[in-house]
Amino acid sequence: MMSREAVYERLNGVFREVFDDDTIVVNDSTTADDIEDWDSFEHINLIVAIEEEFGFKIPMGKTVTMKNVGEMVDIILQMGE
Repeated sequence: MMSREAVYERLNGVFREVFDDDTIVVNDSTTADDIEDWDSFEHINLIVAIEEEFGFKIPMGKTVTMKNVGEMVDIILQMGE
């Protein structure tokens, strides 16, 4: 099972790649409002990139209810069990 820290390490890489910004560091409370280019279109790209990184599909119902990156990490940890 992955640790929360390991998920964040990989997620930071995904966020930096999707948003083309090497300075991004996400945490539990990070939301779309905190990242300049994170709109509904980029959210789809982000989810696809996360699915590719972690090797599973995130159910659509879960992708639309995520309020912050912490909830995203919780879902990744659940899916990866």
